[in-house]
Amino acid sequence: MTRKPLREVRLGAISPGVNSTTVWSDHRAGSQIDFSSFVHLAKTAESAKFDFFFLAEGLRVREKNGLIYDLDVVGRPDTLPILAALAAVTENIGLIGTINATFNEPYEVARQFATLDHLTAGRAGWNVVTSSDAFTGANFRRGGFLPYEERYERAAEMLEVARALWDSWPDDAIVADGADGRFWSRPDIGSFAHSGKHFDVQGQFSVPASPQGYPVILQAGDAEAGRDFGGSYADGIFTMVRNLDDARKYYREVKARKVAIGGAPDDLLILPGATFALGDTTEEAHQNAAVIRRQQVSGATAIGYIEEVWNRDLSAYDPDGPLPAIEPALDADSIIQGKTRLTRDPVALIDEWRHLAETKNLSIRDLVVEVSAKQDFIGTPAEVAEQINHRVQTEAADGFILIPHLTPTGLDEFAAKVVPELQERGVFRTEYTGTTLRENLGLPAAPQRPWPSDHLSTQFPTTA
Repeated sequence: MTRKPLREVRLGAISPGVNSTTVWSDHRAGSQIDFSSFVHLAKTAESAKFDFFFLAEGLRVREKNGLIYDLDVVGRPDTLPILAALAAVTENIGLIGTINATFNEPYEVARQFATLDHLTAGRAGWNVVTSSDAFTGANFRRGGFLPYEERYERAAEMLEVARALWDSWPDDAIVADGADGRFWSRPDIGSFAHSGKHFDVQGQFSVPASPQGYPVILQAGDAEAGRDFGGSYADGIFTMVRNLDDARKYYREVKARKVAIGGAPDDLLILPGATFALGDTTEEAHQNAAVIRRQQVSGATAIGYIEEVWNRDLSAYDPDGPLPAIEPALDADSIIQGKTRLTRDPVALIDEWRHLAETKNLSIRDLVVEVSAKQDFIGTPAEVAEQINHRVQTEAADGFILIPHLTPTGLDEFAAKVVPELQERGVFRTEYTGTTLRENLGLPAAPQRPWPSDHLSTQFPTTA
């Protein structure tokens, strides 16, 4: 009987400097904004042959009770300049940036990612996210105008426009004939026109076709509308589905959506975010995991966490004491701005928490440690490698985007100890084999449409 070939593990790493899992109290914690921190993380991931380095996005500093929520994050630098700078100090690793499809314009975003793809010689990727959050939208010209149900509609149209722009330079566009004095093959190169519900644009795209044609497209979000969008447009999905059975179900469902539009299952990668804790023994790893969780959930963090559910100021409560006996403020304005609420049914969640706290004799802080996100992988390097490999070989994921708890050294131990274990199992590369991010991820070439096509402007001004 022919043995089924082993599936290759895909690995990305996210900068933890703007993440709720970040530990600031550890003496090894560094700056979340110094360029040296991004360099350390990206080069560590590259030395371990990771597929890509990933940056999230924060378009407004969150607030609680009208004040900056400094326990979450203070200061989020812009994604694309960081990735452009990292292009100069890395050679092989993919560089993926999160850019919101709700508040940006397609021409600007298409131009930025085409430029990044040139700067990196084909290593660029765009993680498409959406937002219906009016608080964040207030930083932008349109504010929070976009209804929730239209955010993926706008994102889809934005990607259609971006694709038209990336397709607008055919492969033979550049002649660069110095003797003849011609640079391009015809004057209408880059012309485009689009008229739709959200965008009505025409003009000439200014960036030649980039090495990948299209950057790798990731999509973040587990909502039903997001799954449809990801199945239709994305090369990979950044999900937070953690439970193994749920992960396998999610994997099958989303891949089926790609197949339904004529793609192959491997044309769409499922890449859950994942945290980890390591130790020389299993026991030591679990001890380290417990220490990290207590660092991540300080007393103030615990109070802040339950305030989002009660929707009340609970700062007077002792985090080492019992849960508040008061009821949530259901009809009041949200106490927190710029963050998705933990639940749509606070009463049911509070009842569940009270029962859990009473059963296990948990304080507020104990409870938050118990119910908030734990490390996904805990164990020795060999055990963690096997946990990751098991999920990939049993089709619960194609790989993971790792979220270390420390900036900038949180990935060091994983790179040095877990990656060799994966390599010994024959499921992770020892060298980069492709020249582009698409090639290294095993994705098909971008489906460039024939040129010229219906995206051309009918009234294009000739400049040559």
